[in-house]
Amino acid sequence: MFKFWKKKPETAAPMPTGGDPAHPALAAGHPAAAPATSTGDIEARNWRDRLRSSALGRSVSALFSGNPKLDEALLEQLETTLIAADVGVAASSDLIDDLRKRMQAREFANATAMLGHLRARMIAQLRVVEQALEIPEQPRPFVMLVIGVNGVGKTTTIGKLAKWMKREGLSVTLAAGDTFRAAAVEQLQTWGERNDVQVIAQTGGADSASVIFDALQAAKARGADVLLADTAGRLHTQAGLMDELAKIKRVLGKIDAGAPHETLLVIDGNTGQNAISQARLFHKAVGLTGLVITKLDGSAKGGVVFALAREFKVPIRFIGVGEGIFDLRSFDAEEFVDGLLPADLVAED
Repeated sequence: MFKFWKKKPETAAPMPTGGDPAHPALAAGHPAAAPATSTGDIEARNWRDRLRSSALGRSVSALFSGNPKLDEALLEQLETTLIAADVGVAASSDLIDDLRKRMQAREFANATAMLGHLRARMIAQLRVVEQALEIPEQPRPFVMLVIGVNGVGKTTTIGKLAKWMKREGLSVTLAAGDTFRAAAVEQLQTWGERNDVQVIAQTGGADSASVIFDALQAAKARGADVLLADTAGRLHTQAGLMDELAKIKRVLGKIDAGAPHETLLVIDGNTGQNAISQARLFHKAVGLTGLVITKLDGSAKGGVVFALAREFKVPIRFIGVGEGIFDLRSFDAEEFVDGLLPADLVAED
């Protein structure tokens, strides 16, 4: 069993310049050695800083700066902040109602204590979707279908996953199923060359299901461990293209009744509440087994992660906080919330 996981700081090998050496890796029941120091490692240490630059992290930290008075006005400001950061009305109301009840019961000595409890509740909300991607020893190949709308980073995500899998000794085949965009095929082929993995592609405009079907046959013939299949970017409202995803799933089933074994929806963290609509319709079309939330650094509000967790409870496999290979990270609820609300800024709850 291979499993994407995240090292905890206390078990990871120390790095010469300090910082957080945690990174996603594939492991076979035991910790993997820390990678050699590189530019990618340096970028990885800064991932929490990138999350803290998100709109949610900045807004909540600013609201609680200066130890504000515990009153209804603070709760209203906090609720507005959470909703504006795409946490969603329902999830925000749950958090605020709990804080209000505890504040009225005088459970908080000050605003810092309240913030500490808020942090704990946010972690608890995300625990339900904290589930690492596991690649069992069988079947082979393990088929992963990667889907999503245009521009979310599907192809880049596939390239990064291929890099990690190859690093951990898994043989990987890539399927260039995004046949509607010539640049996508070229981009995937570039990733294939960079990672020294086979890419199965056809001429532009080819049938996507046919390409992925051929890729699965080739992967089986070569004894590949994993097949990563790219698909065309599509709006979730485009019924014809959504139907094509169902066709891909049916075609794969002709070779392996269980394929695809993992269906990952990639969502742009800047999408906001539209991410809920995307996830709902993609889930209906093909049945999602995991989510990847990209572009959570910079201008992303970050709260959409909470909204998705509450609405679907589909595992969030990875988050992306930048373009570097180490910026695709296994999702860890506590580390994600710590990126937004650092533990050292709150009192023990």
